[in-house]
Order: sequence, then C-alpha cells, then structure tokens
Amino acid sequence: MTIAEVRAEEDGLLRPPVRGVSPVLEVPFADNGDLDVPGFRRVVRYVLGTGVGSVMFPGFASEFHKLGEWERQLLTGILLEETATRPEVSAIIAVQDHATRLAVRRAVDVVAAGADLINLLPPHFLAPSRRSIVAHVKAVLAAVAPTPVVLQYAPTETGTSLDGATLSEIARDHPNLALVKVESSPPGALIEELAAADPPLPAVEGYAGVQLPDAFRRGAVGTQPGCSFTELYVELWRRFSEDDEAGGMELYRRLLPYISYWMLDTELIVAAEKLISVRRGLFASAHCREPGHRLDAEEIRMVDRFLAEFADLLPPLG
Repeated sequence: MTIAEVRAEEDGLLRPPVRGVSPVLEVPFADNGDLDVPGFRRVVRYVLGTGVGSVMFPGFASEFHKLGEWERQLLTGILLEETATRPEVSAIIAVQDHATRLAVRRAVDVVAAGADLINLLPPHFLAPSRRSIVAHVKAVLAAVAPTPVVLQYAPTETGTSLDGATLSEIARDHPNLALVKVESSPPGALIEELAAADPPLPAVEGYAGVQLPDAFRRGAVGTQPGCSFTELYVELWRRFSEDDEAGGMELYRRLLPYISYWMLDTELIVAAEKLISVRRGLFASAHCREPGHRLDAEEIRMVDRFLAEFADLLPPLG
C-alpha cells in the first residue's frame, strides 16, 4: 500500500478506485489508415488478460485526436462491452472536448453507457483562463456525480497550469474528484502535495513511467502508461509495491533508456509502441495516422533490442 492509500485509510476515506497499472489503450489501423476493429478488440482482451485493475480510453496513446466521432463511439462501445462482465476491472473513459457543453454531454453519455470512471483533460486550445478551466472541470464533476473522475494534468502536451491548492479546492467542493493523473516533469512534488492535502487527493503518474520510482516513493497510487508492454509495468509495480526496492530499480534502470528516448515526443512513443505490438503479434500494421512520427532504421532496431532484452516478460501474443 502506498503513502496516499495509507493516509486515506487512516482518514476513513475509501481507497482510490484506480491502483497499480492502468494502461491507456492504443488503436490499431490498417496500412491504408482504416480502423482495425478486430485488432482493437484483441488489444482490449490482451490488456485485460495481464491482470490490471483498470484501463483508460482514449488518450494521447490512443491517438484520440485522429479519431472520427463514430470511430471513437464504436471503440468505446467495444471496451465497455468487454469490461461489462468483469467487475474486477474499471473502464476509464476519457473526455477531452474543449467546449464545456460538449464535455458535459459526453461525460454523461459514457457514464450512462457503463463507464466506471471519467478521465477529464481540461480545455487548453487558445490558452483559456484558469477561472474558465476550473469552471469547466467543476461542470463535468457536477454533471456525473457521484461517478469518480480522474483529472489529467499534462502541462507539456497542453500548456495547462494548475497547482495543488486549486486542485484541493475543487476536490473539497466535488468529492467525486477521485484522482489526479500527474504528467508534469518531474511529477513527484505535486503528487506528494496532493497526498498531504485536505482532503487527501490520490495521484497516478503517467509519462510512460519515466519518473515512476520517485512518484511511487512520494505516494502515487498507480501508473498509467501505454499498453504494448503492459506485463513489464505490472512486474515493475509489483516489485515496488512488495518492497523489492532493489529488484524494482534493477528493472527500471533497464527500461529507462528506452522510455526516456521514446517520451521525447508523444508521436514517437505512439509509433514505437505500435511496432512493439506488431512484433508481438497483437495486430498486423504499425500504421499511425498522419501527421505522425515515422520510425527511422535505428529507432526500429531500438524496438527490436527492447523486445530481445525483455523477452522473458513479453512473450509473443499472436
């Protein structure tokens, strides 16, 4: 149990609804860019088969900004269909609409469709004021209460600037603000501040786990990476959560050269993870919709070195 969970239990609060590894699902496409629906269903079943307690869709790792509305609805429906009979797994459905009206409508609709939690990315186009961002977040929280909401704080991708005091104030007014996904770099100070706030606000870290050890030590209750090598993150989290610091750091040090390079650019890690999934036999094409990153020859060799190094944890899936 992490620091935030211990504090929450001491204060008589419910344990966070998201714990451990909570992958963001990728979306496979055919070579011509068409949606690979059977491939997506295989992605969902593969991730659920790794023993995780929750999954999130769609996020940056899903190329959500390159999906049509009908594609997004179709894939969300597939995910909720797969999780409906698995009470041990929570489906976190993301809301990224910029207009508050649309964000509220989408959040209400996906909760009605079976979402267990909402992941809310605050509006960021054209630099909205902090006041309008807070109003947007509160409107969605109020609309879906008591459904838990994860607030995604990704300043590198969005430029949004929020602080611990603002997040704590929102949580006091809206108890269904259940977690914050902290993707600032480094995330540790904010995670620790939120865990010590009144009320305590648990956090998960993202950013491919580049700062996972520090985030864990500071009270993060989970990690939310991509999904192509979920087993590796499950093992990494297991080691840290079972107080195997030496084993966790050994695995982390091996992983870090890869994820630190891939996370230099979001489109780069999306492309790398898709090639990993293809190499493992999960789906047929590593196509990313344009504009995107095209892996060069050395980056492809890097993916193959990664799979060779971690072959014991990442068996073929095809």
